[in-house]
Amino acid sequence: DFLCVSLVNGFIQLRYNLGDRTVILQTLQKVHANGNTWHTLNAGRVGNEGYLDLDGINVTQKASPGMKALDTHTDFFVGGVSSLNLVNPMAIENEPTGFTGCIREIVINNRELNLTVTDSKGGANIGDCDGTDCGYAVCKNNGTCQVENLGFSCSCPREWTGTTCEQSIYCSQNMCGSHALCIPQPSSLSYTCSCTLGWTGKYCDNKIKFYIAKFVGNSYIKYTDPFYGKRDLQYSRLSLNFTTNQTEGLIAWMGKSEDEDNDFLAIGLANGTLKVVINLGERISVPLMRSKYFTCSDGRWHFITVVQNQTCIKVYLDEELILFEDIDPQRKYTALNYGGICYFGGFEIGREVNIVTTGLFQKEFFGKIKDVVLFQDSKKIQLMKAEGHNIHDGNSGN
Repeated sequence: DFLCVSLVNGFIQLRYNLGDRTVILQTLQKVHANGNTWHTLNAGRVGNEGYLDLDGINVTQKASPGMKALDTHTDFFVGGVSSLNLVNPMAIENEPTGFTGCIREIVINNRELNLTVTDSKGGANIGDCDGTDCGYAVCKNNGTCQVENLGFSCSCPREWTGTTCEQSIYCSQNMCGSHALCIPQPSSLSYTCSCTLGWTGKYCDNKIKFYIAKFVGNSYIKYTDPFYGKRDLQYSRLSLNFTTNQTEGLIAWMGKSEDEDNDFLAIGLANGTLKVVINLGERISVPLMRSKYFTCSDGRWHFITVVQNQTCIKVYLDEELILFEDIDPQRKYTALNYGGICYFGGFEIGREVNIVTTGLFQKEFFGKIKDVVLFQDSKKIQLMKAEGHNIHDGNSGN
């Protein structure tokens, strides 16, 4: 499998192969080869349907039935490769040569790559394209950069301040402690403090311990499983107790959630009903819904266990088997490659639940979670030792 973007006779080409055939898309217009015009390029695929967009002019290849997953386990190369004979002959039209020109701001699956000496894994014969202290995007939040004798200065939009316009004016005089992030609230011309795990209070200066985690909507816990390397991923298990009076919310998400191809096991509420979603590969997400006549939004504690035995899924609620389904009798994918990451209640600040889960769940969790157990472990996981924000002590009655 491969996905390759190249410059061919002045045109941009996208070529990819998901295991069955090579798809080729080419831009309608040529790029400017004068060396001083920047172009914006968007290229990629949704399943096996490719798209290529140069400066707003789009080319899309309608997909015919076929493979839908890109299985590559190599490094990501920009501008060339370590050895040109590594390039698949079908990945490029002519003999492969390295790129000559400038590249900036590479974003893959909504994550920007930092094209710096320290952030890249390796490379050769790379120089600075801009040649000034301003560089590219030195000034954040649409600030304007000016080169000066001793470096550069940023002219910031009115809601931003700081050397590189990195700080909101609403946070410039904030009183959030060292265990907090300042979150600007432009609508109220103010800010709130987002507390790291183990801290609470208006300014996050009260240290807490908890065994029951209370989630208030802008909360999340991210737990890294230390035993991930020893797990048998064909036989996964997640159990926990939860209580809520809300009808919507993401309770737990086993998976990295870095891009849409990541495997996951998710538990949450939709319309007051328990919803479990499994994805073992190729983004075939299978939602399993409990009968709409039963609600879990009653403020009582409920005990849920989800067991994955290859493609067979069992869901127990309050120790009663409520769902049992074989999601893929063909057994094409049988392992839950969750990357050793478990989220509870939501995702990192700035990552909306409905966007990250592509609409499977609508919002963050309001309620309490306790007694989380992974696989057949004899001990509950210690939520206090994970990372997260805005978690309150759920032991007290409030």
